[in-house]
Amino acid sequence: MLEVSLHNQPSEIAVAHEALDRIVAQHGLLGRAASRLHLAIEEHVTNIISHGYQSGRTGTITARFSLEGPVLQVEIKDDAEAFNPLAAPEVDTTLPLEEKPVGGLGIHLIRQSVDALEYRREGNRNILVMTVRVGDS
Repeated sequence: MLEVSLHNQPSEIAVAHEALDRIVAQHGLLGRAASRLHLAIEEHVTNIISHGYQSGRTGTITARFSLEGPVLQVEIKDDAEAFNPLAAPEVDTTLPLEEKPVGGLGIHLIRQSVDALEYRREGNRNILVMTVRVGDS
């Protein structure tokens, strides 16, 4: 298991990517599982930083990476405003670009990038767990 803490600043997203790269290298994981998780982490943490905190509010985001058998799991906790990304409506990807509403595409990309998503709120923290199978990568 590997855990990193980030401040709610865009420059901190790289810390989460570096941690994922470390666990992938440590366990000799190859294939598209890491790429899929990189995309999901980028989208989720960007959403937290961009939309979860009131302007000027300092926050903490924790990313925990664990590998159990053929499953790589990333748990991201934040102390931003309560938001359940699983409750967000599905994006209609068949609409022409000029008819698409603004927003929601990042959550759509997260859903498409991982094999399983779980959300819960504990106290004042959002917790999103993203799971990707690495055995068939």
